[in-house]
Amino acid sequence: MANKTYLELVNDVLIRLREAEVQTVSQTSYSKLIGKFINDGKRQVEDSYTWNALLVTLTVPTVAATSNYVIPNSGSRFTVKRVINQESDWFLDELSSDEMADLQRNGPQEQGKPQYYSFRGVDSNFNTKVDFFPVPDGIYNIDFDVNKPQDELALNTDILSVPNEPVIFYAYAKALAERGEDGGLQSGEAYQLYLQSLADFVAIESSRYRSETIWTLY
Repeated sequence: MANKTYLELVNDVLIRLREAEVQTVSQTSYSKLIGKFINDGKRQVEDSYTWNALLVTLTVPTVAATSNYVIPNSGSRFTVKRVINQESDWFLDELSSDEMADLQRNGPQEQGKPQYYSFRGVDSNFNTKVDFFPVPDGIYNIDFDVNKPQDELALNTDILSVPNEPVIFYAYAKALAERGEDGGLQSGEAYQLYLQSLADFVAIESSRYRSETIWTLY
C-alpha cells in the first residue's frame, strides 16, 4: 500500500467522521484541526519504533584543530544507530558530556583521528552539536547513521514516511474525543484500533529488520 499524502490522510479521517472531503488541508477550520491531529499521530508513531523509512546518514566534515561541529539537518529528535569515520571505516564510541569534558580538560588538546564523540548543545536552528576527541588533525568525513523523524507535514502533497493506518486511527480517535461521542465509534475504541494497528505494523517491520526490536506505546 502506497503511503498517502497529507491531504489524503486528512480526507480519510474526515470520511470516517462522516464529514465532507476537502480540496486542501487548510480549506476549513475543521480540516486544519484534523491536519494537526494527523501530525500528532505521525509524531507518536515515529517515536514508537525505529522505522527503517526514517533511517538517514548525516555527514559531518571535520577540519584540523576544531573539536565542535554542527550535525547538518539533524534537529534534536533523532536516535543514533552508529557513527563511522568514512576514511577508515572506524566506528566512534560515544562518551557522556562529563567524560568528554574530562578528556578536554586534562592537559594539551590531543589531535589525531577522532575516536570518540559526545553531543553538546544545539545551534540557532536547533540542530545538534557534537564534540570529537581526539581533536581532528585534518579532514575526516564522520557519518552519523540515525533514525530521524520526518519534518511536520505541511503541504497537501507531502507524503507520510511511516505507515498510514496507525496515524489515521490516532487522528480519528483524537477527533472523536475532541467533539464528543456522536453515536459512532467511541474514542476509546478508536484508540484501541490505533494501538492494534501500530502493533501490527511493528510486527511486520521487525520481521524484515530483525535487529530493530525496541518499540514503545504512547
